[in-house]
Amino acid sequence: MKKASAILGIIAGILSICLWLVFSFFNPYSNSAEFAPILNTFIMLFIPACLAIISSLKRKKLWMFIAFIWSLPISLYTAMTPSIFALFGVTCFLYLLSYLLMLKGS
Repeated sequence: MKKASAILGIIAGILSICLWLVFSFFNPYSNSAEFAPILNTFIMLFIPACLAIISSLKRKKLWMFIAFIWSLPISLYTAMTPSIFALFGVTCFLYLLSYLLMLKGS
């Protein structure tokens, strides 16, 4: 159970980082010259993804829960879009699932 939660958290974090890169730099619907949206999404999506990866490697349940709560508002917002960025909602759910598997494994 511990290994499954770690693998799930790492995969979710990496997927979220890849999605953030596409969202910030290769999104045809946004102006990549503006710094504020990139900074906001960096804080709300990229940093929690890194925290999820670290928490999976170190098996820190609290950190995974923090990554979930931290990314939840913007993940819910993007989950309602009809684009590939709706996958941010999936990655956020995977953070929660990884956290619950960590709880069950301890």
